[in-house]
Amino acid sequence: MNKPFDQQPLRFGDLDPNPTRSFRSEAKGVIVAPIEAAFALLDNHARLSDHMSERSWMMGGGKMKVSLDEQKGQAVGSRIGLSGRVFGISLYVEEEVTERVPPFRKAWQTVGTPRLVVIGDYRMGFELEACSGGSLVRVFIEYSRPRGWLGRMLRALFGGYYARWCTERMVADAVSQFRVVPAVANAGGSH
Repeated sequence: MNKPFDQQPLRFGDLDPNPTRSFRSEAKGVIVAPIEAAFALLDNHARLSDHMSERSWMMGGGKMKVSLDEQKGQAVGSRIGLSGRVFGISLYVEEEVTERVPPFRKAWQTVGTPRLVVIGDYRMGFELEACSGGSLVRVFIEYSRPRGWLGRMLRALFGGYYARWCTERMVADAVSQFRVVPAVANAGGSH
């Protein structure tokens, strides 16, 4: 007999059925917030992609712009576009939301042929589980090699590092949004 959904273990990035996506990275953390609040934060794709819209050395001094359809990446079938320049190379990828089960999980994947440098097509997502102190979040990416000999070489050198950076930044950014700031006691007493 099947367990009710809320008693089933989370799938935490079930293996992607696409056999060419043979590389994987995952990060996890605890968000100090109820699962519904954590999902609402992570479901905002523009915020989730913030780490790519800032100039950084990991982005080769460039940045990516996020464009959302009218569903804002918050429904199955919704489209998300990312475009920009990294290391002086013009990049573009289009994603489609493939799974959305509030407040537990969401997944999206590339559609068409992405123009990327260190990874090829991919499937990403996050999953949440209530835990003591808040919500356990896991962010995963399953990806293939980029096309061409240069892409394969760059993937070998930087693909795993980039995938880890991306998933770890998404988790760290979400965790920091709900960081608890301890109250400062008045050491000198009241005046």
